[in-house]
Amino acid sequence: MSTVLPELVSYLEGLPEPHILFDGQYRIIAANAAYRREFSPQASVVGRTCYEVSHHFSVPCDQAGESCPLARARESGHRERVLHLHHTPQGESYVNIELVPLRDASGAQAFYIEKMEPLRVAQGQPAAQGLIGRSAAFQRMLELVARVGPSQASVLLLGESGTGKELVAHAVHEASPRAALPLVVVDCASLPENLFESELFGHERGAFTGASASRAGLVEAASGGTLFLDEVGDIPLLMQVKLLRLLESGTYRRVGSTDLRRTDVRVVSATHRDLKAMVAEGRFREDLYYRLSTFPIQLPALRERAEDIPLLAVALLARVAPHRRLALSAQALPQLQQHAFPGNVRELRNVLERAALLADGHTIERIHVEQALGSATLQSTAGSTVASVAQSGIGRAAPVADTVVDTSLRNLERVALLEQLKAHQGSRAALARKLGISERSLYRKLRELEGGAPPA
Repeated sequence: MSTVLPELVSYLEGLPEPHILFDGQYRIIAANAAYRREFSPQASVVGRTCYEVSHHFSVPCDQAGESCPLARARESGHRERVLHLHHTPQGESYVNIELVPLRDASGAQAFYIEKMEPLRVAQGQPAAQGLIGRSAAFQRMLELVARVGPSQASVLLLGESGTGKELVAHAVHEASPRAALPLVVVDCASLPENLFESELFGHERGAFTGASASRAGLVEAASGGTLFLDEVGDIPLLMQVKLLRLLESGTYRRVGSTDLRRTDVRVVSATHRDLKAMVAEGRFREDLYYRLSTFPIQLPALRERAEDIPLLAVALLARVAPHRRLALSAQALPQLQQHAFPGNVRELRNVLERAALLADGHTIERIHVEQALGSATLQSTAGSTVASVAQSGIGRAAPVADTVVDTSLRNLERVALLEQLKAHQGSRAALARKLGISERSLYRKLRELEGGAPPA
């Protein structure tokens, strides 16, 4: 091995991605130019251990609660991939690591090559944009994103409203070879059924009343890139057939045309619904479900990663109050972490924005958080079920009759939303802001009210 080592080092030096070479004692033997530029522009890492350089650990990763690719390679005998938080000059960032063991003449593992690819859409520290988190649940989700990103597989994102499904879709796109091409979002919940096909596939002039010119659809706009179908559970059954054809053959027709068109798109879809149950009920095609869910990713609810709230709070405060240097007091932070946040990160943002408005100085105290949380809770004796509905943003401050106490959560939300609709005189966007939810979520909830149409 020693006779080929200089050639190996020379080979690594010319690679565009960051690489290091180290021995079985974790000591770094060489780091190529790309690694030095990305991770250590000021100091040499040669002679230091990989775990000390990457994580500031005093022991190997597997002894510090992390997944160690070297330990895994020793056990498996082949290359291993892991996602790690890596120290950089800009702070901690997620890095996708691929480790390859090299054997000596006797067949024993003697050296290891480690390639590092920064996952720039996620951070282990507060950031202006992108995914933020350090919890185990967050890292498990992110590792799946890193694995599926470079492939062409269809991805189905599953999770409650407000968990950041669109951000994860962006992360999948940015981790793919299509990253330089468009990511086109299709908001399935807000597209009226009679316009769905035209919006998705486009139409020819005269195809229907008002079609005064030919128009390309969202599928065509996404050609070469990624098509993100948000709230895919809201796609009408008739359109599900045509979407299936697109996924199976890469072909579609504009409305009013007989010409078959081709496109090359990678499909990422998302839903808060139980698609398997919808399949069983006949409301979602089984063949389409399996086409969309080649690689499902479950997004954790905020209550499942409460340890990420401090990081998220710093980033969200910078967004909701960019001109104020706000911080949470030591007493305010536990108050946030104890809250269930049924509306997830979106609800956390709304609570922090209210707390910021309630605070006059640079510190958000516990009383401000309590007031912000309290404004999202119905002042009712109807019990914790009603309170949980109100905390999600729907029906805040709405009167709830005693007769609904024993009804289902869905009926409670429906009653509360109907009360808000009766009292509201403004636009749909204004109502969404008042309720502390996105306009997309409001539209979906309005459609669910006994099949009624949303207001104009």
